Amino acid sequence: MSVPSETITLDGLDSPAEIRVDHWGVSHLRAASEADLFFLQGFNAARDRLWQIDLWRKRGLGQLAADFGPGYLAQDHAARHFLYRGDMAAEWAAYASGAEAICQAFAAGINAYVALTEAEPGRLPPEFALFGTRPARWQPEDVVRIRTHALTRNAASEILRANVLARSDAATDALRAAIEPPTGLDAAPGIDLGAIPLEALRLFKLATAPVTFEPARLAATLDEAWRWTEVTDLGEVVRATTEEGSNNWVVSGARTATGRPLLASDPHRAHAIPSLRYLVHLSAPGFDAIGAGEPAVPGISIGHNGSTAFGLTIFGADQEDVYVYETQAGDPERYRYADGWEAFRRIEERFAVASAPEQTLTLSFTRHGPVLHEDPVRRQAIALRSVWLEPGSAAYLGSLSAMRATSVAEFGAALTHWGTPSVNHVCADTSGTVAWYAAGFTPIRPNWNGLLPVPGDGSHEWAGFLPAEALPHVVNPAEGFFATANEMNLPADRPADAPSIGHEWIEPSRAERIKGVLRADDRHTLEAAGALQNDVQSLPAVRLCALLAALSEDRDRAVAEPRALLAGWDGRLAADSAPAALCEVWWMKHLRPGLLEVLAPDPAVRALLLPGHVESLIGLLEQPDPRFGPDPAGARDRLLRATLARAFADLCRRLGPDPSAWRWGDLHHGYFEHAAAPIRAQSERTEWDVGPLPLGGSRSTPAHAGYRLSDFRVTAGASVRLLIDVGNWDASLCINAPGQSGDPASPHYGDLAPLWATGRYVPLLYTTERVEDATSRLIRLVPPR
Repeated sequence: MSVPSETITLDGLDSPAEIRVDHWGVSHLRAASEADLFFLQGFNAARDRLWQIDLWRKRGLGQLAADFGPGYLAQDHAARHFLYRGDMAAEWAAYASGAEAICQAFAAGINAYVALTEAEPGRLPPEFALFGTRPARWQPEDVVRIRTHALTRNAASEILRANVLARSDAATDALRAAIEPPTGLDAAPGIDLGAIPLEALRLFKLATAPVTFEPARLAATLDEAWRWTEVTDLGEVVRATTEEGSNNWVVSGARTATGRPLLASDPHRAHAIPSLRYLVHLSAPGFDAIGAGEPAVPGISIGHNGSTAFGLTIFGADQEDVYVYETQAGDPERYRYADGWEAFRRIEERFAVASAPEQTLTLSFTRHGPVLHEDPVRRQAIALRSVWLEPGSAAYLGSLSAMRATSVAEFGAALTHWGTPSVNHVCADTSGTVAWYAAGFTPIRPNWNGLLPVPGDGSHEWAGFLPAEALPHVVNPAEGFFATANEMNLPADRPADAPSIGHEWIEPSRAERIKGVLRADDRHTLEAAGALQNDVQSLPAVRLCALLAALSEDRDRAVAEPRALLAGWDGRLAADSAPAALCEVWWMKHLRPGLLEVLAPDPAVRALLLPGHVESLIGLLEQPDPRFGPDPAGARDRLLRATLARAFADLCRRLGPDPSAWRWGDLHHGYFEHAAAPIRAQSERTEWDVGPLPLGGSRSTPAHAGYRLSDFRVTAGASVRLLIDVGNWDASLCINAPGQSGDPASPHYGDLAPLWATGRYVPLLYTTERVEDATSRLIRLVPPR
């Protein structure tokens, strides 16, 4: 059957190539060489996601103001502090052999599509017309120098912890972030925790913030440029570190219905339109891989290559440190280091600004990294050291080695090239071997644990990175499976005196649920894996309901009625569940705030603890301590009753007086809002949005669906999900919400969202025959004659 097709002549292509777009928007790229393949990948990324990757590049390089005006100058200034500024030869050498050539081809492919839009303006995404801007051309270095999209940790937590401890104690800080393995929280000699201001996070927050398009920001004058230094609040930074995790697992053939390994991976990040990730099939002689990656990065980071399948989640290695410096009396341009004084490195850079003169601004650095804050009165400066600044730390570029592995053993060996983010890799090969590898640059701290700011005087220096082989890993686990969900998963037998890896992890409820289901399933199937990725069982909800069930009988109807609604409920946060609506509103909007008010009476401290560590908080409800008062259990019970009554009344106002009509999905919803929505005409404002979509789950269920409290809109969770049948590749499944394309005019802009919201999948086709049968559009690319 013929399909719509076109032929495009492309400078830079050596041989004919093709893009086959299947019925679900997945692009299958076929080229005659790897050079042409990565050229084609860049071209195709621009074809489907040009506005997204152009904005990504301009944000990362600090070039937003040139397009959008003075309101973006402060963000540009912040972003440039975190660019890789080291030796490019060392940078390229840190990745796979040929990484520079791959990025050259990838950037050339993007530029070829940009040139095509200049010749044929109808191909340009509509956002460029809306803003009156043009896409820029790329340099190969742009792919690797930008670091601020990678997830690293724990600079924000160090500064928050310093502020909590200055006002309270370690037990209070544990309500914000539990410490695992346990370790001390003593301030380093010479460090005054009370002198570490929250303002020290401003530059970091701004550098990592998404791009927003408020009318006032776009209209800002040069005099107003520095009003736009708080475009994201602290809560957004904390949310990113607590909610942007992932699930993955691998099951050996001994525990699957087919006898073949099965791998599942669903990375969780902030929801956006278009999606953060992009599914693509890359095929050239000697290399044939399919899966997902970020569209601005060559290769794939999760998927398979016909021999080995691989998936990832975030692993809690601590990759950042905050340093505090004493500046010299009478010369604030110098800071103490070792036995002397060292000059700050000040770099002047020029910034183009739309509708304003070019600006020259100063970037400041110490030997450790960008200066976050300077206080001349205290004679103090604060800077950040991050693996971002080291060669080989561009996010996911380690995939250029790992994605080629033809076996689990090769995959593990390739991870010496993996810098950021720190991840749990699970993998399986066609021989039946399965494994887990933790990977990522992990600083060795000889004399501290990385949980608080330390002096920058040379007394607290990294001693290199842990060797890749020294990070935890398991090949063919005894249980027949391995699962991760960002929980603390350092081996129990790891020596107590081994170098610290990290002490801050996501609460374990998702991981416990996933492992519990897998232990009970010795005939795992793709269908079961899909059900588990979409599982809405909340272990915290079960524990909260158990506390209610243990209370004495209530005669007060305001308490008895909501207790009756939750009695016997199984804890599943299904979209059509009334008890789920009550339990989540009770916990998130009433019980949790009420509990924090009891445990942290100081409002200033309480604000620093949000959103709170679920395991720590529920643990204190189950085992109340003297912080509740002279009768801890009685005070706990009164808190449960009072907050439950308030939650019930709250839901009556929100959803009506009849609890039988309540549905969690009537509150909790997915909505993919285009970044340009605030500036579009009212009649057009939602045209580029997708949703609302009723959703189940929460931040504590395998179907991760973290939401904002103001309107219960889901803001983080799985966008792409993969289920891989190792060896029977065409049986594999996937989904990417809201769709593959970033062009609002494309049929693949939002077509996958309804399937994603209801837990369904589409085929992840691999073999030539199946791909050709499912082709809905064929694009032939030919070099000039």
